[in-house]
Amino acid sequence: MSTTTVYPAAAVYTMDPSLPNGPGTAPWRQATAVAVRDRRIVATGSVDELCASGDHAIDDTFTGKVLLPGFIEAHSHAQAAGFWLHTYCGFFDRSDPSGRTWPGCKNIGEVLERLREADAAIDDPDQPLLAWGLDPIYFGGERLIADHLDKVSTTRRIFVYHASGHIATVNRALMNIEGITADTDMTGVPKDIYGEPIGELQEPPAMELAGRAFRSFHGRMKAEKTKWDLGQLANNAGITTLTDLGNPSSTDPATIDEWRGVVDHPAFPSRLYIFDMTVLSQATIETLIAVRKQSSEKLRLGAIKVVLDGSIQGYTARLRWPGYLNGEQNGMWLHHPEQLTEWMRPFHEAELQVHAHCNGDQAVEVFIETVRELQAEFKRPDHRYVVEHCQLTSPEQYRQMAELGMCANLFSNHIWYWGDQHAASTVGPDRAARMNSARTAIDLGVPISIHTDSPVTPLGPLNVAWAAVNRVTPSGKTLGPDERISVDEALRAITMGAAHLLKMDREVGSLSPGKFADMAILEEDPYKVDPMDLRDIPIWGTMLGGTVFPAASKS
Repeated sequence: MSTTTVYPAAAVYTMDPSLPNGPGTAPWRQATAVAVRDRRIVATGSVDELCASGDHAIDDTFTGKVLLPGFIEAHSHAQAAGFWLHTYCGFFDRSDPSGRTWPGCKNIGEVLERLREADAAIDDPDQPLLAWGLDPIYFGGERLIADHLDKVSTTRRIFVYHASGHIATVNRALMNIEGITADTDMTGVPKDIYGEPIGELQEPPAMELAGRAFRSFHGRMKAEKTKWDLGQLANNAGITTLTDLGNPSSTDPATIDEWRGVVDHPAFPSRLYIFDMTVLSQATIETLIAVRKQSSEKLRLGAIKVVLDGSIQGYTARLRWPGYLNGEQNGMWLHHPEQLTEWMRPFHEAELQVHAHCNGDQAVEVFIETVRELQAEFKRPDHRYVVEHCQLTSPEQYRQMAELGMCANLFSNHIWYWGDQHAASTVGPDRAARMNSARTAIDLGVPISIHTDSPVTPLGPLNVAWAAVNRVTPSGKTLGPDERISVDEALRAITMGAAHLLKMDREVGSLSPGKFADMAILEEDPYKVDPMDLRDIPIWGTMLGGTVFPAASKS
């Protein structure tokens, strides 16, 4: 018989939905130890309770620490670590997988200086300069265009990926090589008053025109090292379950084998759920069902993501009237709304899991109506259709979502990273105040999670919890105070809430008997710190299936 290991701690918050276990619940059962056997939770309680019978061993590794279920990042992208192979030029300071902090670029001049440094470090004149994280919405309305990048190099191809993930900027050397000219007739290639492309490429079809640079940007990130670095990033943030929400190669046998070789390795510190990006790959129902059967304890496969619109800060999301505050043309449909019901019908009938990227409220409206039509045709219980981002969703839309059994995965980090800009530039103060309205969603009975969309914002569930609890912007404003949620609600959103959305709640999400022994180990108690300090709680590391993984030290 296997030995049970008991881990004493300062506090254990189980998030078990069958037990009250947080301040404000009555009666509140405080656990101070976790018992683990054969990779799973045996019980929680006091040391005396857990050692009352059977063989056991005491492990004091977590003495003085605070234990929660491992955090679950229900919307991220596996290339998050791979982006660090390229030059970072985002606005905010950011830490790489090793824990090193890179300072943000606060204006276009600083962006160009960082690109010049990167250009000087490249010996091969044919090698493109690839960068990421650009956030021009912070630069007083000035767009980064080819004119700027030409000041870095007129010979080397330059490709700069924006923080939103929906836009890239390139220089004229790249456009000349790849044939992007005044004759290029494609939505997403804006032009100046003379009809010449300005160097901005909006959304994937236009970005693909960047040719070799675009392929290099994404191709380099497929290296095995970047997969291991992803695990380290997750571990540093207390995450034990990650998603790759939209992989166009998720059904490719070679890609699956590559991921399995890393994720299923005992030293990899996280589980990973890979969603197929069907708009790009058009994987068949039969293929997805076959791929789903190849899932393991740590690698989950066979779900689907569809992208309906773009990003709000990039002005490519689809908004209901009055649209964008500054009068910008309404955004882009990345999947034609009139075809959505027909496209989704076979996935619905096969009972495959579908999550839909909907930043704007017009996109949410289309997805709700599609689910309504499909449910009227074929009643599918417990479908858990998820609206991803769900940023401008109105109370009436949340009521409809609740009636239809739909879920919301909210991008609460937007309040911090772009809240001031949304209030001033994109949608105005009233609509910005109801962005990522977690309070309304919970009150109207819509199951929620909150996410980072890494690498759009850094992996860090405590940061998204902090954003949902405080709704503070960089200028110090509280944006939509009535939409704030409690610390307990936020912690449940990044544990059981995320597990529910991923249909993994029987395996992870709470420290309940029989579930995997996946834990986030914190240095301070999130229920006792000031809510404004929630995001600053140090992460000691994680436990995954009973194996302990200390976090990397920061520098």
